[in-house]
Amino acid sequence: MSRIKQDHSRFREIVRGRIRQNLKKYISRGELIGKQGNDQVKIPLPQIDPPRFKYDPRDGGGVGQGNGKPGDSLGKGEGEPGEGSGEAGEGEGSKALEVDVTLAELAELLGEELQLPRIEPRGAKQVVTERDRYTGIRNVGPDSLRHFKRTYKEALKRTISTGAFNPQNPLVLPVRHDMRYRTWNTVSSPQSNAVVIYMMDVSGSMGDEQKEIVRIESFWIDTWLRSQYKGIETRYIVHDATAREVDEHTFFHTRESGGTMISSAYSLCADLLERHYPKADWNIYPFHFSDGDNWSVDDTATCMRLLKDKIVPIANQFSYGQVESPYGSGQFIKDLREHFKVGDADCSVVLSEIKDKEQIVRSIKDFLGAGR
Repeated sequence: MSRIKQDHSRFREIVRGRIRQNLKKYISRGELIGKQGNDQVKIPLPQIDPPRFKYDPRDGGGVGQGNGKPGDSLGKGEGEPGEGSGEAGEGEGSKALEVDVTLAELAELLGEELQLPRIEPRGAKQVVTERDRYTGIRNVGPDSLRHFKRTYKEALKRTISTGAFNPQNPLVLPVRHDMRYRTWNTVSSPQSNAVVIYMMDVSGSMGDEQKEIVRIESFWIDTWLRSQYKGIETRYIVHDATAREVDEHTFFHTRESGGTMISSAYSLCADLLERHYPKADWNIYPFHFSDGDNWSVDDTATCMRLLKDKIVPIANQFSYGQVESPYGSGQFIKDLREHFKVGDADCSVVLSEIKDKEQIVRSIKDFLGAGR
């Protein structure tokens, strides 16, 4: 068994190495999204054949069992060139190997590949959460909490001790005295909490390709942040000339159009943070994705005021990703550079320009590389 475990461990390391080797391809093409379920994803690895034993019914002449001599022919091995025969078949070909990888492993591989630093929660952002744990047994309780095994055990002990147990007819009937019920204790545990607020421009200049870039990048950002925090909440905001909070499905599938007023999203974001996520208790990560086109200079000024007064001071990091679009001016990222000392050690504003899907990996590194 020890040798088998060693071989299995070695195979898992080979799989991890192959996943790491192709991780950038999976990130940019979004092949892992949509396969998520139960905190696992299925990754196709067509380059690897799983190790297995295979019975060979051919008469090998004693090699493998019985006597064999150096130089004896073993016949043609599987995959070696030889004379073909027969007609073309109709059966299915071999399938690519799919391996299950947990999101925790995926986050670890992402951190290794992009050399991401571990995030240190800012300040003492620990909130105490209370939950009930069923840790004991008692004699009274509702039927919904009845513990069948413990009840049966008590009834069996009573039946045997009173001499009423018949091995030929092992009937055990619990009485009220035998009943046992699960009981709970309320436990308090500190938990590091983070909130991620995704804001996306859904005006007419943001097409399907731009939204796909946002979807892929958001998935990987979530994967990493969830590996760093025990508790995390995600909120979604879409905006054109007005902003509204939506669920995850709407965020990734909406096809709205119209003008652009970025300040509407920032105002809604600031309101959510003020009402639900106090700075003392939460690590705050707002992300905004846009093509950089805004309605007016006046609205841009309103955006900068909201960022400076209400969002950036309480956020671990404010991240703005500008997705290149043939219909957007791309001006907003320039305005942000003018108003914030981007790149300074004490500046928590991070900017990234995303020209196409091939730039997603670099953009993730831009956003997560600071380790805030």
